[in-house]
This record gives sequence, structure tokens and C-alpha cells, in this order.
Amino acid sequence: MRVSRRSSVDPFIVMDVMEAARRAEAAGRHIIHMEVGQPGTGAPQAATRAVAREMAQGAMGYTVSLGLPALRQRIAQLYGEWYNVDLDPNRVIVTPGSSGAFILAFTALFDTGDRVGIGAPGYPSYRQILSALDLTPVDILTSPENRLQPVAGELAEKDLAGLMVASPANPTGTMLDRAAMSALVDATSAQGAAFISDEIYHGIEYEAKAVTALEITDEAYVINSFSKYFSMTGWRVGWMVVPEDHVRVIERLAQNLFICAPHVSQVAALAAMEATEELEANMEVYRANRALMIAGLPAAGFDKIAPPDGAFYVYADVSDLTQDSRAFAAEILEKAGVAVTPGLDFDPVRGHQTLRFSYAGSTEDMTEGLARLKAFMQAR
Repeated sequence: MRVSRRSSVDPFIVMDVMEAARRAEAAGRHIIHMEVGQPGTGAPQAATRAVAREMAQGAMGYTVSLGLPALRQRIAQLYGEWYNVDLDPNRVIVTPGSSGAFILAFTALFDTGDRVGIGAPGYPSYRQILSALDLTPVDILTSPENRLQPVAGELAEKDLAGLMVASPANPTGTMLDRAAMSALVDATSAQGAAFISDEIYHGIEYEAKAVTALEITDEAYVINSFSKYFSMTGWRVGWMVVPEDHVRVIERLAQNLFICAPHVSQVAALAAMEATEELEANMEVYRANRALMIAGLPAAGFDKIAPPDGAFYVYADVSDLTQDSRAFAAEILEKAGVAVTPGLDFDPVRGHQTLRFSYAGSTEDMTEGLARLKAFMQAR
């Protein structure tokens, strides 16, 4: 049977690494996971208790496509608490994870063939979702001097219909400050292009609070999720904030593409937003792990790194160690029992010289993983 040209997207390499690690574990090996971008903790206890109560009261069916009104209201309240932004809850749409929000945003904003800018290195699924929708991803090669973030001056010659930014970013953990974000918003607007801000790692910051695009403009799409700070990856629930005149556009698409986000996940998400004490305890683990990685990776021989501003990744330049990051990651898994992600996922041009290390797991695992990496490098 035939398949579409649009379906010919690249694999998500980190998922291949996870599968290789699973096979090693099935063979009896103990693998330290530094490849996966998900918290080592589960959903907050308040979330699971709320689900149990709701399930005892009866079946959970469809919700309205925009999401449970109480959850939309609580998300809007979060913007006041975190950023001092007064947000109309009618602009909030609950989605099946941030991935569902990307599909809705790209479908709502762009027509076939439109060029959409994305920073490289960057989250690989931006590129693949755009391609699957017959849109044209345009990599904007970023530089260490700019903290591996796009800058406004790089947009003028790109002929873009839209720009996607992420702060804190995956795989680098770097953030855009208010001035840099404002410059990108202005440069995008000057081209008549759409601005999309992926803020999925907000809440996981270390020395400064991340800036939301909503502090700067209402004419943007902002995408977030309960997967990272709220530790709910498998629940597949996220949200997006859109301009007021785009709400009905997104609603029509959501009705037809997804019907709604999972009801049970929305119940859990609402309760999770009140679990501040537990969530901040998770942050203490990330802070400890970050300190371990910043010290331990150079000691192991991975010395071309920069401290991340947020998220839970360290992106390392390994050009002095290999020109094939995928083979190098496979060697590390085989010989050290540590799963790491080759940079090809994030940067098709330069990713053969980089690795991403995730420190979202337990401090015990990070300590063991760094010891294994050091022993591997000394024996190499």
C-alpha cells in the first residue's frame, strides 16, 4: 500500500536510544538514563488522589474541546502568579500535550509550503511536524556567542511565515531574556510573520525567571505542558494561549482533530497546580543534579559545556572526541551502561559533534552515571 510523501519524516533518535537501552535492560544490564527528557518523578500525589476521587464518582467522558473551564481558569491564574500577567482564561486552550498544541498552532497559522523558522539546535519534532504538514522548516543556525538562541538580525533574509522559539530550550537549557525575546517578537512582526513561543520548561529555572512572550505581546501563540515542571509526561496534557480572535479557529480544529484532551488528565492537571510543595521538592533534585553535572562532566572529559539556565539538560560539544555522535552514544551505552542522546536529533548540520545529557533522573543515578562516564573516558 502506498504511503504519502509527507510521512517521510526522520525518526526521533532519542526514542531509538531509549529502545536500545530497554533491550540492554531486558538482557539484565543496569542502564543509567541520561537520554530521556522526562522527570524521574511521577505526577504529584494531589493529582493521583483527585483522579481516584473522580473515577469513584463515575465515568469520565468528553469535555468541551477547549478544556475544562476550571482548568483554563487556573492556568490563566498561573500567569498572574508567575509573571504578573493578567490573562483572560478564554484565551487558554487545553491540548493533548504540547505536541497536540504544535499541530493545532501550525495548522491554524500556516498554509502549505510556508517557511517556519526554528533554532538549531532545537527540539527535533518541530521540524518533523512541520514537514508532515507540508510546511517548510527553516533551520536558523545559532552560535555559542548568542547562547545557542536565535537573534533578531538573523531573520531578515529568511522570508518566514513564522518563527518558533523555545526558552528554556531543549537541548541547551538556555533562555532568552526580555530584551532578546522582544527583539525577536519585533523582527517577526515586521515581516508579518507569526510568533510561537514554546515555554514547556517554564518553572524549571535556576538563577532567573524565564520570560513569557505574553509579557511582551498578545499577538503570539504560547505553548506549555504539564509534562516537565508538573512531572506528568505520560498524562499527555498541555495548553496553549492564543490571541482572542484565534480562539474559535483553534476550537474548530481541536473539535475535529482531537475532540478534547483526555478528561482524566485534565482532572489530574488541575489538582497538580496546587502541589507547590511537592513540585518545588522536585526542583531541589534538579538543582543538585545540575551542580553534579556541571562539575562531573568536565571531570569525566566532556569539558565543552555551558551551565544551563533552565530545563534539565547539558549540551556538550564533543568535536574533539568524535565526528559521529550517534556511534559515540552507542559506544557509551555499550561500554559504560549510560544512555545519552546524539546531537543529530537537534541539529542536522552540526549534531554529529554534540551530545545531550539529561539530568532529570534521581541524584543517585546521576552520581553513578558520572562515575561510569569518567571510567569509560579514562579507559577509551
